[in-house]
Amino acid sequence: MKLLEGLQQDEHSAQDNDHAHFMLMASPRIGIGMDASVTPLRHGGLSLVQSTDFFYPIVDDPYMMGKIACANTLSDLYAMGVTECDNMLMLLGVSTKMAEKERDVVVPLMMRGFKDSALEAGTSVTGGQTVLNPWCTIGGVATTVCQPNEYIVPDNAVVGDVLVLTKPLGTQVAVSGHTWLDQADRWNRIKLVVSEDDMRKAYQRATDSMARLNRIAARLMHKYNAHGATDVTGFGLLGHAQNLARHQKNEVSFVIHNLPVIAKMAAVAKACGNMFQLLQGHSPETSGGLLICLPREQAAAYCKDIEKQEGYQAWIIGIVEKGSRTARIIDKPRVIEVPAKEKDGELW
Repeated sequence: MKLLEGLQQDEHSAQDNDHAHFMLMASPRIGIGMDASVTPLRHGGLSLVQSTDFFYPIVDDPYMMGKIACANTLSDLYAMGVTECDNMLMLLGVSTKMAEKERDVVVPLMMRGFKDSALEAGTSVTGGQTVLNPWCTIGGVATTVCQPNEYIVPDNAVVGDVLVLTKPLGTQVAVSGHTWLDQADRWNRIKLVVSEDDMRKAYQRATDSMARLNRIAARLMHKYNAHGATDVTGFGLLGHAQNLARHQKNEVSFVIHNLPVIAKMAAVAKACGNMFQLLQGHSPETSGGLLICLPREQAAAYCKDIEKQEGYQAWIIGIVEKGSRTARIIDKPRVIEVPAKEKDGELW
């Protein structure tokens, strides 16, 4: 939702599907809920944690699109360290431009993808709303009731903390590049830096990454004493880092040195000039990873643990230093190609 910021955004806001940005505090006892709204209930110290999200299809497989939409909706809870979702609703806009036959195939697949992802997250979809719309849209609402120890208010970063990112960047570059395989004028701009096979593989990697839940990342935030987190979506890495920095209690700033990027996508972004601004941190991501502030001595163990449990890497990408609640990426950040080496028959 990020309502207040969203109103000031340009076209990125259409892609940003984002967050409940609570400058309007739910309660002084709770402070802010950046990615989800946190509402104290009348009963026994419990809080209602909720978020909603929807967007347009960005991949060509309706089932995977449903999974991505669900993962993206849940991600706002995970960014608050909440690992259990009690209920989900699905929001579906069925395109009036689809033929009936298309609709009968595409819509059930999207719904199944969404439901399967919800099941994987240990929750279920119990309702929602379907409308006819010029554009196809899919999203939902994630709701949970929890005790104060089940969520992590994202405002406790201290000088000396490090920043960890749990998914690689470059999803928008990969998705856009993949559509250009059929557009000769666009493809000609990037064909010198990437082969057609590389582009298809990057698209598969992006799809796989976007459909992955941030649930284990959220669970490990508790184990390794995270001081706060946000998920990286439509405002890009820097936009979300700045938003997180702005809400810290302490006078700190974030400095980002490393950018893990889906293999070959940094070169594609560079070949496109200023179009994506990937290395500047402005390229929108969809269903991206968590950006987490962790105590320095815990960060390496966090990264090792998440790789052991999930089989996917996480990276230390920056530091928390004394400052005025801002975030920046250094002039020449180190690009980490993900994966570093291609393995035959393996995606990552």
